[in-house]
Amino acid sequence: MEFNKIIAVTGKPGLFQVISQSKNAIIVESLMDKKRLAINATQNVSLLENIAIYTYEEDMPLQNVFNAMFEKTEGKEAISHKENDKKLIAFFEEVLPNYDAERVYVSNIKKVIQWFNILVSAGMVFKSVEEKKEEA
Repeated sequence: MEFNKIIAVTGKPGLFQVISQSKNAIIVESLMDKKRLAINATQNVSLLENIAIYTYEEDMPLQNVFNAMFEKTEGKEAISHKENDKKLIAFFEEVLPNYDAERVYVSNIKKVIQWFNILVSAGMVFKSVEEKKEEA
């Protein structure tokens, strides 16, 4: 599963993997229940590799955040996104201590944790930049 083919669709829960494209739609498969559906051109779609988290220095790509979460949880799922706000914030501060708390809301943290758990349960393995360089 390639990270650059994972999308979030506005109004639909979970994450989807792009399977193919047609003239007016893209065919996706849900990572949660493996059902396929067509997403038409009028729906808002976000490619996960284009999403970043605000920090005090520079925006942190979501894949780097996921890598940090993967290392912290040792490849297991993180805490539930349904935990109380204080636990979610404490977990996120451990993973990304320099995130901009004024611009990253609890709802954003919940979504990032939920997405991470979906990806881990779907078998996505995150690798650090150094490991990717070694493979190349």
